[in-house]
Amino acid sequence: MAEILESKLYEAAAEGNVTIFLELIRQDHLLLDRVLVNYAIETPLHVAAMLGHTDFVKEIIQRKPEFTRELDSRGSSPLHLASAKGYVDTAKALLFVNPDMCLAVDIEERNPLHLAAMKGQVHVLNELVRVRPQAARVTVSWGETILHLCVKYGQFESFKALVDVMNNQEFVNAKDDYGMTVLHLAVAYKQIETVKFLLTSTSVEVNGLNANGLTAMDVLAQSRRGLKDFDIAESLRDAGALRAAEILHLKTETTPLIAQNVATNQPDTEYQWVQKTYKKEDWLTRKRDSLMVVASLMATMSFQAGLTPPGGLWQDDFTGTATERSHEAGHSIIADKNQSYYTQYLAANTRSFMASMSIILLLVTGLPFQRRFFMWILTVTVWIAITSMAITYRISLLFITPKSQELDVTQVLDYALRAWLAVMSFLLLAHTIRLTLNVFKKVEYVLGKKERPPPPLPYPNNIDF
Repeated sequence: MAEILESKLYEAAAEGNVTIFLELIRQDHLLLDRVLVNYAIETPLHVAAMLGHTDFVKEIIQRKPEFTRELDSRGSSPLHLASAKGYVDTAKALLFVNPDMCLAVDIEERNPLHLAAMKGQVHVLNELVRVRPQAARVTVSWGETILHLCVKYGQFESFKALVDVMNNQEFVNAKDDYGMTVLHLAVAYKQIETVKFLLTSTSVEVNGLNANGLTAMDVLAQSRRGLKDFDIAESLRDAGALRAAEILHLKTETTPLIAQNVATNQPDTEYQWVQKTYKKEDWLTRKRDSLMVVASLMATMSFQAGLTPPGGLWQDDFTGTATERSHEAGHSIIADKNQSYYTQYLAANTRSFMASMSIILLLVTGLPFQRRFFMWILTVTVWIAITSMAITYRISLLFITPKSQELDVTQVLDYALRAWLAVMSFLLLAHTIRLTLNVFKKVEYVLGKKERPPPPLPYPNNIDF
């Protein structure tokens, strides 16, 4: 008889039928006590809370509040289940009876706040934090905070709500057992919205190091390439983010140079030159990753253009006739139709591909781009890559344009290409002049330094000569 009543109680909990529940209690006043002692997997309160039957939940906890402390086979309390499913009214009813269950953890060390954050249940999360804010600081396995879980499960709204409510710098910059902050994690998961929010709306440590000595910029550089890399790198650079090697370089190089200037009373012109040099290096450092992404895309485009030239490839073998030339499957159509266009197209595309690969090589070799000469080489290489790509574009359009419109298209493309070449030539000339002037200034400075008499030795006043 008791087993039948317990079975009906579970069915009533699944349906949320308060009438049947009251009838079962009338038949057996000890029914809830029997269930409390004999249950193996979960209690009827777990079932009702998981399904959001708030009235049924209230009836149970009104009679037996201790049901709120019971855990199911996975260590979850009824509050865990209601929080994960987003039932705000059910969670409020459970919190009213036993608010300390916010701190209870399941077998995976997660409390109700963790589950609500992972599932994106913002309304429940706000209520839980209001009742027990200290529960938001509890860490799970591997030392991950609730913010780490929000990033891992892609719950930006939960993340934003927690940051706004907690409003604590230490909370935002907390690290897991691997030294990863939420900024490291957001960059690794390519969550650009979270990255921008952290950089603009919080006091996150932009250049914090993880256990492997990597900053957020290092994590981005070592992650798999994606379309969001450019925007993430721009956001990080605008916030002053650096790579670990750059931080070490600035610590070992910038400070000694400035200190040396003060100690030896060197002229202001040299000190200003040093400052400008490092400002320029900082600018290129901020743009290095962005330029790497652009160069990779240009190399990919050039490679693909080489494999699939305009007009496509022949799909079959043809022995030829008296009026038509023979061709083989897989060969370029433009090579057979217009040998001149194909030769120009191949030359321009190859220049673009090799220049793009050269840009990547220059960036990864770590050349001192604070030197104007290396900066000039990089500028010339970029100019060659972009200009060659523009020429490739012109040839491709001319080949696929019908003969009736070829004259009009040729004029438009020629005007556009000439304007582009004029702008590029102007920029190249400007950089060349700057490099030349800088060389003359350096030579003049070196010669002037050699002719300058050495400073007198400072002797103490008490020495009698």
